[in-house]
Amino acid sequence: MTAVAVAALLIALHSVVSQLSAPEVFDARDTEISVSPGEGFSVRVPGDPSGGYRWIVAEPRPDPAVLRAAGGRVRTGGPPPAGTGRLLAFEAVRAGRTDLRLLRCRRCGPGAADEQGARSLNFRVTVG
Repeated sequence: MTAVAVAALLIALHSVVSQLSAPEVFDARDTEISVSPGEGFSVRVPGDPSGGYRWIVAEPRPDPAVLRAAGGRVRTGGPPPAGTGRLLAFEAVRAGRTDLRLLRCRRCGPGAADEQGARSLNFRVTVG
């Protein structure tokens, strides 16, 4: 009986630690992002990639001494639940402040911000 209780406690502890150590996910309405140096985080952007649109880091680019893109991932395993979407991953490099502008576009070349259906999201990222 003691072994079962210890096993249950270890499982619960692992679950809590996993949730606490997972990178934080910010949404489009979280325009002010504060993270620690070395910390990873994601920004959830709306949309359906089957519509031909994609999200990119747009000009002006964030200060690379403060923030760097770490890739993106799409939730798989069937249609995403409402309110989800694509997660774009970033890593806080060192203390500082920078702006992050994300752009939804199709061709994503020069003038992409003026494309029909284009959308931008702006964030102020403080690393400290």
